[in-house]
Amino acid sequence: MPTAWNRSPEEFHKTYIANTDAFYRSGGAGLAEELDKFMTRCALSLWSRGTGVGEQHVELANQIYSRGRPRPQWLLWNLTSSVCREDMFLPPVFFWDLAERDGKRGTETSRTFIRMLTNILLCLAAADDEVSLAEAEYITECTDKLSAICDASGVRKSKLGLDPMDYVTSSAPSFKDKASLQSQTSGGEKAAPGPAEPAPEKPDFDELMAQLEALVGLEDVKKDVKNLVNLMKVRRLRQENQLPVPPMSLHMVFTGNPGTGKTTVARLVSGLYAAIGVLSKGQLVEVDRSGLVAGYVGQTALKTQEAVKSALGGVLFIDEAYSLSSGGENDFGREAVETILKAMEDHREDLIVIVAGYDGPMERFLHSNPGLESRFNKYIHFPDYNGEQLMAIFKGQCEKNGYKLSPEAETEALALFGQLYEQRGENFGNGRDVRNCFEDMIVRQSNRVAALEAPDKEALMTVLPEDLREAEEE
Repeated sequence: MPTAWNRSPEEFHKTYIANTDAFYRSGGAGLAEELDKFMTRCALSLWSRGTGVGEQHVELANQIYSRGRPRPQWLLWNLTSSVCREDMFLPPVFFWDLAERDGKRGTETSRTFIRMLTNILLCLAAADDEVSLAEAEYITECTDKLSAICDASGVRKSKLGLDPMDYVTSSAPSFKDKASLQSQTSGGEKAAPGPAEPAPEKPDFDELMAQLEALVGLEDVKKDVKNLVNLMKVRRLRQENQLPVPPMSLHMVFTGNPGTGKTTVARLVSGLYAAIGVLSKGQLVEVDRSGLVAGYVGQTALKTQEAVKSALGGVLFIDEAYSLSSGGENDFGREAVETILKAMEDHREDLIVIVAGYDGPMERFLHSNPGLESRFNKYIHFPDYNGEQLMAIFKGQCEKNGYKLSPEAETEALALFGQLYEQRGENFGNGRDVRNCFEDMIVRQSNRVAALEAPDKEALMTVLPEDLREAEEE
């Protein structure tokens, strides 16, 4: 019967102790009883998303106890009945108190708790034979709900700068110790001198996740990305511990109108996958038909192979991918598709292809070749931004570039973007339309300020309602 990390349940207990001890250093060991009960409930909820409870889960449940507390004595029948009662994640009462205290004191104990919980749940998800997206979704739900409490309580973002692959999976020092004791190994001794050349720096996981969270709207997209990241973490943990993982296609389809953030999210996905070790580099190579298709027989394959080569270790992002299959039987776009399909097979361990475009044309594109349908099984839809979201993007552009909307201009802009959304047509550009509005505003504001005799800093920054209107409207 498989157990966590293909080792004894006692090894999982060492993982549990290492993580909880890291939390108790800042949160206090007086929470041990409540925390153990909470972690057990989370384990039951997690396993209920999978194939159910077996003997290996009983052994793991019996290892969920903190240092100095008695070992539980679960049996299969009472663990199974308990699983049926744990179908929803509820943050523990003590976590609300932690977050409120952190908000007042400027500490981040509650953020440490979230990292600890994530580490343990990832270990538990990797313990059985199934690597389940449902389990990854549950981990996302837990972290999102707890993070929302931290945000509402004003808890500062963690500045530990931890390596996302720095999971505590043995009796090694806790992740907090590793962050502060870089010169020590898991046995507490000084590490041997490393090679003269430092290893290539991987993308910063926490920074990329913060960028994802900061995107305007796209709540379902963010959740999909976080689910995939958690799933990939579990798969990596199982691979590192010589446990089998089922084959899985990592290639994706992004659908939606222009300007909805598809390229931005693709770039974040590439970096996040590199940060957790799924990809070796994490770069994004963006191409369209013109970057893949040549005008003569045989040249398209070479041109496409060059694009693939530059994307190895990261993501090849093909915008308006449907244009590759829209030219008829003799079109060279089909040659590009065949070359990409071969590359997806040859480099499946270190290349992800994301195809993007409008919903309808993308569906027809995927149906145009049986190989495409079989390799793309993850679809993420990017909805249009509504008026308030367009306004938020516009205000972000203003703040980033040193402009400040007057109260009257803010009212004018909100009405403008509300109308833009309500009257949108097939060619609605979302964020691109916002960028065009912003650039037009800069021209009008500059013309107005240039006519002033001696504009001060405030005048240079301030945007008035007339700066948002077309000349004919004035």
